[in-house]
Amino acid sequence: MLTAATVLVAVLGVAITWSALRARTERADEVRQEAGTIATTAVAVLNEYLASLDAMALLLARHPAVVSLDGPASTRLFGSLLKEQPLLGNILLRGPDTKLVATAVQASATDVAAPPIVSQVLQTGRPQASQLVVGPITRRRTVFLAYPVRNDAGAVAGVLGFNLALPQLETLFAKLPLPAGSVVVLADKRNLVMSRSVDSEKYIGSSIDIPRVGPPTSFQLDADGVERFHGNATIDRGPWTLSVAIPRSEVLRRLAPLWQRNLILISVVLLSVISLGLWASWQNAVNLKRLQVAAGKIASGDLSPPEERPVLNLEMADLQASFVTMAARLRDARDTLDRQVAQERKMLEAVQSLQRQVVRQERLAAVGQLVSGIAHELNNPLQAILGTVEVVERRPDVPDDIMEDIALVKAQSHRARDIIRNLSRFSRQKPGPPTLVDLRDVIGGVVQLRKRELDSASISLDIETASVRKVLVSFAELEQVLLNFVVNAQQAIEGTGKKSGRILIRLTDVGKKIRLEVWDDGPGVLKDDERKLFQPFFTTKQVGQGTGLGLSVSYGIVDAYGGASGYFNNEWGGATFFVELPVAGEAGDTQATDDGSAVLRGRVSPGV
Repeated sequence: MLTAATVLVAVLGVAITWSALRARTERADEVRQEAGTIATTAVAVLNEYLASLDAMALLLARHPAVVSLDGPASTRLFGSLLKEQPLLGNILLRGPDTKLVATAVQASATDVAAPPIVSQVLQTGRPQASQLVVGPITRRRTVFLAYPVRNDAGAVAGVLGFNLALPQLETLFAKLPLPAGSVVVLADKRNLVMSRSVDSEKYIGSSIDIPRVGPPTSFQLDADGVERFHGNATIDRGPWTLSVAIPRSEVLRRLAPLWQRNLILISVVLLSVISLGLWASWQNAVNLKRLQVAAGKIASGDLSPPEERPVLNLEMADLQASFVTMAARLRDARDTLDRQVAQERKMLEAVQSLQRQVVRQERLAAVGQLVSGIAHELNNPLQAILGTVEVVERRPDVPDDIMEDIALVKAQSHRARDIIRNLSRFSRQKPGPPTLVDLRDVIGGVVQLRKRELDSASISLDIETASVRKVLVSFAELEQVLLNFVVNAQQAIEGTGKKSGRILIRLTDVGKKIRLEVWDDGPGVLKDDERKLFQPFFTTKQVGQGTGLGLSVSYGIVDAYGGASGYFNNEWGGATFFVELPVAGEAGDTQATDDGSAVLRGRVSPGV
């Protein structure tokens, strides 16, 4: 018995060692993958900031003072902007001869030499990004982003430049979910450090070993003497490389609780098994044969309880009773397994139903692309029709009755062109950049898309517009938000079984914001569903009738523009969903109205 116990201990020791090494390898792979994932996220954060600089450069390049190369006016403009951009070290403007025209940071001389990237922009007419350089004006290490400035004739009249304040870039990565001791490093294509999330000033300009080929993750010793797992991602703008490094100690930190728990559990199990085996062997050697026969019957499939016989000790009596109980439980377990098989069959049917939904979503995406292509093909003959009609209309000998027919053709052609434009815009996968948008135009586009379906469902649609102010958003994204609200309202009304219904779209001013509401007379929102309304994949519709993403996507779109989303149950008995967006040029707090009160009761955020 002692030999068997020794063998068991040895086997368990090998198993424990293998499990520990395997767990360490898995945690290391987990940390390595996490570094790569966070690197991808950090690249997205940096690309988003660079995109905002591109948008600001586009606006500045159209400013009259910049286009006319007005040095004093441009200097004042750049100075005011620089105060609002903590990540920029300087904003400057150079003429077609590369000479300095304006700078937000005062230069020691007016003939400061221009970096080579300025000549590249003047020659190519395209934006350029430099590697790590020393700014000729600020005399600090920086990265220079250069954009062409075009005159009214479209020719390149100058170059607008942004100098990045590299030590401040670490603030972009401050909110990344990084373990303790982790660092984020941004390097140019020469592997020179451009920014670092820790001690940025100390390491800017130093060289870092980042492999340009091979897997996107690696393990290496950093300049500060710490071994870290590196996840690398490329930023096409430079091209630059962003590396997220997680210390090796993070693996041990994650393993410590697992190893401690497993060691305690294995020790308890091992001692219990050895003790129970010795005791059972000593107590029940005489009755093993009879128990072996009973176990053989159970193994052969006879799950009927064995016959109870008188025994000499209480322990064997308990064991005999355990055999009886075991047989009964095995019989119950077999019945349970049969029920589980039936449940798994139902689950398989549910999975197949979900697969059909996925196929349906893919088909809808394909239909969107098809609609976009058809809209493009229809637009060309419509333009030909309109052009021909206008030529005929200008002829002096056209009778009045023909002119009336021509007017009808033009009106219907314009209507068809508007419908095609709405379909093309809505089916476009990538929304355009934010522009000044009149929400009345958004309402008009959605009404044109949904009017026929609402009429078919006997649902009246009313519109109240009491605001003429504009917001700075993407037209297609706001159209998607409003369309989601209107479709949800229609489906809520149809779900009640009513033969008719009512939807109201209301546009009003609320202080420095514009408020867009969609009312319906459906069943409203249940109290238990309030906290989950804007969570992804939450839906009250039946399987196959909704993905649960409409309100979540709408919330994300509105929140990205500094707006607020919410709902309340209206006096009709239905629900009212709304968004509030800051008016262009009058940005206000998206969390409170001008008088300091809450935006509206019922505002819900995803994940609340």
